[in-house]
Amino acid sequence: MDKITRREVLKRMALLGAGTALGTLGLTSSSEAVRRRRVLRIAHLTDIHLQPEGTAVEGTLACLREVHEMKDRPNLILTGGDSVMDVFAQRRERANTLSKLWREVFVTNCKIPVFHCVGNHDVWGWNKERSGCTGNEPNYGKKWAMELFEIERPYYSFDRAGWHFVVLDSTFSVGNSYTARLDDAQFEWLQADLQRTDPKTPVLVLSHIPILSVCAYIDGNNEKTGNWVIPGDWVHIDARRIIQLFHKHPNVKLCLSGHMHQYDRAEYDGVTYVCNGAVSGSWWGGNYYQTPPGYGIIDLFNDGSFTCEYRPYKGYPKPQ
Repeated sequence: MDKITRREVLKRMALLGAGTALGTLGLTSSSEAVRRRRVLRIAHLTDIHLQPEGTAVEGTLACLREVHEMKDRPNLILTGGDSVMDVFAQRRERANTLSKLWREVFVTNCKIPVFHCVGNHDVWGWNKERSGCTGNEPNYGKKWAMELFEIERPYYSFDRAGWHFVVLDSTFSVGNSYTARLDDAQFEWLQADLQRTDPKTPVLVLSHIPILSVCAYIDGNNEKTGNWVIPGDWVHIDARRIIQLFHKHPNVKLCLSGHMHQYDRAEYDGVTYVCNGAVSGSWWGGNYYQTPPGYGIIDLFNDGSFTCEYRPYKGYPKPQ
């Protein structure tokens, strides 16, 4: 039997240790893969602001094309509101034009299942002074958006792949304008919906206007008085009671929004709040502040975890 030198013994021990370590890592990785499995991929397209003027049609089609042609294609699309530009302060003729355009451009070219959220620009005629509406029109207000998106009411919930989804309605009228909040009826519905959801089921909440937002401090000149002043139509004015409700339901994991046309991410009390920019960017005028035109990609996992990524898209048309 040949003698084995001390150096060879040490070398073999080192190789054995490395192999053991690699084996352990492999087992850990394998077991984690079993525990944590992606169950759903979502594209979050918000603030499209579709209109016949300018480059809006070209840009919307470019974004839809990119989402549909992704190698790892999303299973679901969530629109985040402000899908058209604009019916809040427009007359019936303009509203009809945008309704027809939405169906021709978005509905015809979207082949992925989609769930819609209502934004302030999707509500017809609330600015009565400019829209000429009386309020008695059959599809006045949110009824216009509900017909456009083929939904029974502006807030609802559904289940997919072991996750519970809640779609909120953020917009409530104040004179010829609006504020961001839930009325009592919707808040009571939200309480009941979360209460009857299995506490082991992770929850994703979608709203047009953010419940919490970082970029609301950056937009405009909100510090000009010497204090931060955030308008009530930029962030939910009733965020406090919504957050208190979420505290009772720790299975609420992620809140998605748009409205601000900027990307931000905030974490508070175990909930992550993500504002996913805008497909239209600066209303089809390029970047808005530091955020390029884009959309969100969200991967949801079976253990209640998730990943979020904001993606600028190719083909955004040069502003005219």
